[in-house]
Amino acid sequence: MTTLRLSPLPHTWLIDLDGVICPHNGHLRGDESFLPGVRELWTSIPPGDCIVVLSARGPEHQAAALAQMAAAGMRVDRALFGLPTGERVLINDAKPSGLVTALAVNVARDEGMGGLAVEIDPGL
Repeated sequence: MTTLRLSPLPHTWLIDLDGVICPHNGHLRGDESFLPGVRELWTSIPPGDCIVVLSARGPEHQAAALAQMAAAGMRVDRALFGLPTGERVLINDAKPSGLVTALAVNVARDEGMGGLAVEIDPGL
């Protein structure tokens, strides 16, 4: 189990669609299910946070993917489709207090997010 220890500040979540939320290329096979643990992790994201879904799928697939997520009660604040398929690089500044403000988690493709937990730590 990987626990994300986060401060009580509002967060921005950048979450890939294929292989993390839904099966990789599932939309091409007609399998648009949610992977294990996705809905559970989604409910643990604080309401004031911003959720950004990322995808290399073409923009023509965006409306259907977001409609499926909305139908499942999964809030998405922003979506970026048509992205390159290579690495996603996040660069951010650390707070003067020492709070690390850039975190990255790699999950095995199509295994879902069942091994992730969120803990809000008021001491951070």
